[in-house]
Amino acid sequence: MADPRARLDQPRTERRGRRRYDADAFGRLTERVARFLGTGKYLVYQTIAIILWILYNTVTPKSWRFDPYTFTFLTLILSLQAAYAAPLILLAQNRQDDRDRVNLEADRDEARQSKADLEYLAREMAAIRMAVGEVATRDFLRSELARLEPREPKEPKKPKEPKEPKAVDPV
Repeated sequence: MADPRARLDQPRTERRGRRRYDADAFGRLTERVARFLGTGKYLVYQTIAIILWILYNTVTPKSWRFDPYTFTFLTLILSLQAAYAAPLILLAQNRQDDRDRVNLEADRDEARQSKADLEYLAREMAAIRMAVGEVATRDFLRSELARLEPREPKEPKKPKEPKEPKAVDPV
């Protein structure tokens, strides 16, 4: 039988002893770290640590100092911190980009559905307007009824009788 590692067209089988890490849990951890690195609290802690480091390595006797070349070890520690902080921040940003992409797609789907609903309602309103345009109005019905009612012939007007003059009292 051929060696299973030699087959490139099939996925590798997992070994029983190999432990897999939870990528989502690691991503959540990176987001928490990145979130903490972006706070004022972290800056205050780091500033206090650097000030204490500088004071300890400049004020104490040379035999007590743990950084014999004054700030070389401090520079190394800060470089390591930056080297780990940058990828953690990038991982957190990538996860946020993925969430934003999913939310943007959901927003686009919702906007498409809202637009379709709005177009449907506009068509329905247009159909109702057209139907209402064909409905007889109250004024139209009154005019038609008035036209269809048999009219009674009008009596000729009688001439007005002359008024008698009133007698005037001579006083």
